[in-house]
Amino acid sequence: MEKVKIYSRFERFWHWTQMMLILLLIITGFEIHGTFKALGFETSVRLHSAAGWAFLILTIFAIFWMLVTGQSRQFVPVRNNVKSQIMYYLSGIFKKEPHPVKKTVDSKLNPLQRIIYFGLIILVFPVQLLTGFSYLFFHYPDKPFAFEGLETIAVLHTLGAFLLVAFVLAHLYLITTGHTITSNLQAMITGYEELEDEAQSETAIN
Repeated sequence: MEKVKIYSRFERFWHWTQMMLILLLIITGFEIHGTFKALGFETSVRLHSAAGWAFLILTIFAIFWMLVTGQSRQFVPVRNNVKSQIMYYLSGIFKKEPHPVKKTVDSKLNPLQRIIYFGLIILVFPVQLLTGFSYLFFHYPDKPFAFEGLETIAVLHTLGAFLLVAFVLAHLYLITTGHTITSNLQAMITGYEELEDEAQSETAIN
């Protein structure tokens, strides 16, 4: 095992900022929905709108960074080892079986993670942004969008919110599935992670 710099500063900034924005959007969004009362309706609306704009800006920068650095390849789904990865999470990990896919600098995500993150980037995030901003501009008195109603948009936005909640819960679980219970968390804080011998010859990112 050797410690290798696997996450750049921007990746860590992107990860933690995105996490905080998603949590803020979930909390304020469900309060706006009437699920609970904490911050107050008006405050939640203001925070939700501000977080939505911040998330859009962060996403634009992240897409630009991925395309320029070539890191977008990390999120392209692959067919190999998908079944073995699912079985590992369902049973293999509890039997202390070896991970079916070795993590490297050039391949940070396992096949299942690639599918999930690809779905978030291509489907869930765009739907949430489009439906969320539709809500925002529909309520403006000046030049509102010509919608007959918001029922379909509301259903899609709420469905996306539940998917994000499910992702956050799954992500919290996956954090604990590294070499140690805290190794994945430490890697996203420091940028360094202990990789298997096969990955030692990989070139670390800047």
